Amino acid sequence: MRIAVAGSQGLIGTAVVAALREAGHTVVRLVRREALDDDEFSWDPETFGVPAESLNGVDAVIGLGGVGVGNQRWSGRFKQELRDSRITPTEVLAEAVAAAGVPTFLSASATGFYGNTGSHVATEADGAGGGFLAGLVTDWEHAATANAGSSTRVVLLRTAPVLSRQGGLLGRLRPIFWFGLGGPIGSGEQYFSWITLPDEVRAIAFLLESSISGPVNLCAPGALPFGEFASAVGRSMHRPTVLKVPAFAAKAVGGEMAEEMILFSQRVAPDVLTEHGFSFRHPDIDTALGYVNA
Repeated sequence: MRIAVAGSQGLIGTAVVAALREAGHTVVRLVRREALDDDEFSWDPETFGVPAESLNGVDAVIGLGGVGVGNQRWSGRFKQELRDSRITPTEVLAEAVAAAGVPTFLSASATGFYGNTGSHVATEADGAGGGFLAGLVTDWEHAATANAGSSTRVVLLRTAPVLSRQGGLLGRLRPIFWFGLGGPIGSGEQYFSWITLPDEVRAIAFLLESSISGPVNLCAPGALPFGEFASAVGRSMHRPTVLKVPAFAAKAVGGEMAEEMILFSQRVAPDVLTEHGFSFRHPDIDTALGYVNA
C-alpha cells in the first residue's frame, strides 16, 4: 500500500511510519514545514492546504496531529490551541482525502470522548460524555466524518494514554515515582485505560488492512483503578507508593486538566478490535510495564 501520514514526527507517528515501512508499505509524510526529503510533502491547513500531488496513488491517509492535551494547564488560550491543532487540520485533511478519492482515512481521536465513565465499561456503542475533552473529541471526529466523503472508509482512532519506552505518560511519571512520591491520586478508585505503543502501532496496521469503519477504542482490555496502576508502576520501579494525593491537591496543581485526565474514571474496552480478532501483546498492566522496563 501507499500510505500518507500527517503527524509523522510525534511519538505514535514516528513508530507507525517505521512499522509500515518495515512491513513493505510505501509511506509519504505530510509535514508542517519545508519538505526536506523525497518522501515528504509540505502542507499547511491555514493557507495552501494539502498539495494534490501528495495524495496521488495513495491508498490510505493517517492523520495523527494535535498538540498534547497534557502539555500544560488548560487556560482558555491553551484550550483554544488544542481545538485549533485538531479540528481545522482534520477538516482540511479530510477534504483532501475526498478530493483525491482516497479509499481509507484513519483519523486520530481519544478515549476522552466518553468523559467520566465511573464503573461503567464504555464501548464504541456508547455516546459522548461530558467535559471539555468529550466536547473537543466530538468536534474532532465530526471534522473527519463530515468532510472525508461518502466513498471513503473513515476509522476514528480513539486512543487511550500511551505507555512507551520513549517517554509519553510514563516519561512524566517516572521521576515522581523514582523519588518515592508516586501513589494514588484522589480516591484511587477511578479507572485508568491505557495502551502500549507497540499495540497502538499494531492496531493501526490491523485497521489499515481491515474493512472496519467508525470509532475504534485503541486501549488494552486491562483497564484498572488508578490506585492499582500506581502500585504496579511502583513495583516495576522498586519504589514505594504509599503517598496519596488528595483530589483537591491535584486540582490545585493541574486544574481542569487534572480533573478530566486523572480524576475522571475512564473504564474503556476495545470491543471492536477484540471482536475482529485483534490480539494484544500487552493486555494487562504487568506485561505492559514489563515491555516498558525491558
